[in-house]
Parts: sequence; C-alpha cells; structure tokens
Amino acid sequence: MRKKPSELDFEEYIRQVEPTKREKSYAWSTAIGLQQVDGLTPSDYLLEIAKKNIEGEISLNKAQALIDSYYESKTERTEDQDETEEADKVSARIAQVLSEKAFSFSPSFLIAIHKRLFDRVFKHAGEIRKYNISKKEWVLNGDSVMYGASFELRMALDYDFEREREFNYSDLSMDEIVRHLSSFVSRLWQIHAFGEGNTRTTAVFTIKYLRSMGFKVGNDIFAKNSWYFRNALVRANYKNVEKKIKEEPEYLEKFFRNLLMGEHNELKNRYLHVDYKKPQDRKNVPVNVPVNVPVKNRREKIIAVLTKDPHMSAQRLAEEFGVTEKTIKRDLQLLKQQNQIVRVGADKNGYWKVTKNFKED
Repeated sequence: MRKKPSELDFEEYIRQVEPTKREKSYAWSTAIGLQQVDGLTPSDYLLEIAKKNIEGEISLNKAQALIDSYYESKTERTEDQDETEEADKVSARIAQVLSEKAFSFSPSFLIAIHKRLFDRVFKHAGEIRKYNISKKEWVLNGDSVMYGASFELRMALDYDFEREREFNYSDLSMDEIVRHLSSFVSRLWQIHAFGEGNTRTTAVFTIKYLRSMGFKVGNDIFAKNSWYFRNALVRANYKNVEKKIKEEPEYLEKFFRNLLMGEHNELKNRYLHVDYKKPQDRKNVPVNVPVNVPVKNRREKIIAVLTKDPHMSAQRLAEEFGVTEKTIKRDLQLLKQQNQIVRVGADKNGYWKVTKNFKED
C-alpha cells in the first residue's frame, strides 16, 4: 500500500543501496526534522516534493522553485499557514545547502547560511541582531540562557572562529575531539547572532563543518533529535549559582558521541530538565518532569488539563508538555477552530471553557 505524503518514510530511502537516493534522503529528513526546534511542521505538499526529488524526478533547484511559486500564488494566509510556509521554504533550502559541497569556515559563511535559509521568511535574514534577547525555556522552568550582548556579537563570532581555526586536533583521542567540538558548537550557539533561526543555522553549519573535517556523518541524528539538540545546547550554557545549577555539557557530548563515535546514548528530553533526578538520586521520591508528548495525544491531554484548570496559560502548558509556547498556541488555535474549546474573557484575565463537542480521536 502506498504511503501518504505525511507518512513518507525517509529511512526506507536511507536503507537503499543507491548512494544518490540515500544522500538526498539524509538531507531532506534532516531539513524537515530541524523544523521541530521551533514547533513547525511541513505540509504534505513539501513531503511530496521531497519524494520527487529523492526519486530523481526533479532537481533540488526545481523543488525549491515549486515551493516558492506555490506560496506566491496564495494571497491570504492564516498564522498557521504562515508557519507552514516557513517550514516548507526553510526545509527545501536546508536540503539544498546540505547537498552542496561548498564550505568556508568563517563567520561570513555562517551569516550566509542564515541568509539563504530565511530570505523572505524573516525580515532580517542574514543580519546580526541589534537587540538583546532572552527566551523562556521549559527545561529551565521558564528561565533563560544568558545570550551574547548585541553590541559585541560580531567580535564574539570572530574571536571564537579564530580560536577554533588555530586549534590543533592532531594526536587527540576521539573523546577529546568530541569534548572540544561540543564546546565550540555550544559557544557558537550561545552567541545567538541572529534574532531568529539560530538553532537551525547552527545545526546546518555544524554538519558542513564536520564534513569538511572528514567526518562521514549521517544527518539522521539531527532529524530525530533536533529538539534534544537544542535543549542540550541550553543546558550546556546555563548556570544558576543560587539554585546550585551548573553548566552541563555532558548532554551535548552524548549527542556528538552518538553522531561521531556510533554510540547509542539515550537522548531523552526529560533528562535535560533541571528538575530531573537520576534514578540513583531519587530516593523513591517521584519527580514531576515535563515529557514530550506525541502531537496526536498532546491535544487530547491539553483538553484534560484545561478541564481541571481553565486558567492554565500557554506558557505553563508548554512547560507541562515539553514543547515551545508557539506550538501550544497553535494547538489551542486548532482546538478553537474545531469548537472543542472557547476563550472566555480577555487573554490576560480570561479562561478556557471546554465544550461538549470534544472528541478523543
């Protein structure tokens, strides 16, 4: 039975002996998987285009052109459709960048990647941000990493790239190589040079950098663990002396050990939460740690939560389910459109009312 586009199994292609199909599948699966870091889901149309490219029916340039023209023909779009457009366009562009051999180890190349991925998607694509930022993270109970200050971003990039360029990898063990690479990628991400799209840009740059060093890495680990990758970057750059929380690079190192050394460390997002207790530390005390919930079940569980607590905010729901606030807002919007919930009162002081039309399907 033929798979629907939304059920396209990239691993089926990756297992193929034909190198061309395998490489294209790696590029597309990574491109699509990386959208999860911002809670985005590509359309069935994008998946159908990807399949045609993998099968050799169209080129990557043609695939990107088809996606662009598809959205140019749409004059009016909802917020959800705008997010799908972002996911589709950026997926096609990541697949193209990953399929190219060209690479330059420089801040300019990092900036150029951001420009290519987000041109006409973000207003300031390819521009270093000129304002300071903070982001509430579910793994930090709503706290934020201390990101690079806007006035020094270019200097910070130049400094880290120069240090990495001068670093000597010869005579290092793989353990030492993984530890150093994890540190470099962590610092690069912490600078957060752009207003949006930093994690996706960092991931694409990292893959190309590793290839330039001779590592024959498969991209599927980024596709399957993109949310873990981002959360590991968060934990590697966060400390809170008052709460006795230190920077934890071990999670990111496990990711790279799997990628470069073929290990099989368990990459679970709940392990990264600051409240997570390792089994040996629990002392039989249960810990309520947010866990990523599959999207199909998440909306059902949102209904259950809102039934018990109608005043639950999108931020608290995001922390509860281990996803971004943007993802939760999209879930709530869909549930409203399906008349399963209604908002009573203002956004700030109102509450959610669960309707009788709720169906668990």
